[in-house]
Amino acid sequence: MKLKDKIVIVTASTRGIGLAVTKACAREGATVYMAARSLEKAQMQANLLNQEGCTVKCVYHDASVPASYTAMAETVAKNEGRIDVLVNNFGTSDPQRDRDLANTDEDVFLDTVTLNLRSVFSASKAVLAYMKNGGSIVNISSVGGSVPDVSQIAYGTSKAAINYLTQQIAVHEAAHNIRCNAVLPGMTATDAVKQTLSDEFRALFLKHVPLGRMGLPEEIAAAVVYFASDDSAYTTGQILTVSGGFGLATPVYGDLKDRLNKR
Repeated sequence: MKLKDKIVIVTASTRGIGLAVTKACAREGATVYMAARSLEKAQMQANLLNQEGCTVKCVYHDASVPASYTAMAETVAKNEGRIDVLVNNFGTSDPQRDRDLANTDEDVFLDTVTLNLRSVFSASKAVLAYMKNGGSIVNISSVGGSVPDVSQIAYGTSKAAINYLTQQIAVHEAAHNIRCNAVLPGMTATDAVKQTLSDEFRALFLKHVPLGRMGLPEEIAAAVVYFASDDSAYTTGQILTVSGGFGLATPVYGDLKDRLNKR
């Protein structure tokens, strides 16, 4: 029970990585608030977890509405008296319109960067006053923020900025015993990935992943639990890539992989 008695907020928590993080934190003993725009979807998931003996509650949060951040933090603090952990999981992109420099509309770029950065900056700022005994902020970034992609220039730029923002928060809030770290998933087997990426693209991408498979949402959640718990009490400002080794090898690795792996 690594998170016993801790009060945790997880944004964008009704599916994918956010839901996996919610489950992992709740099963480690935390009281978890699912911050979501659809309270109906959040409550359905909360009910299932509460039937297991977990403590999961819901709070309204719309990442596109600035006032929603302070309202979210105030609601949880009013109910619980404090906030111990914030997991900034929200992130958005439109792969059809978020492409390269020449083919991405300026408004698409600026809107994506602004929303993704606000989702971390504003949420983190909102909880500071309620982390009375210190706390942990965990940002879900992306390997795309450290390894330039062939498209999604806005998404990658926003995630690179979130990596920097993570370390800025870590430095400035350390005096208040508030830690801040980031988890950078690689290609992860969420419904969104399965629905938006073709089998051909996934196979091409996985040629460059030394472990040879997509990550599981639960594996990303395990890294979040580490940063949320006291196991990482002396760890802050870290950018942890959980991507099966993607980005480590020479660019020709994918072409030589089968030959290299022969015994």
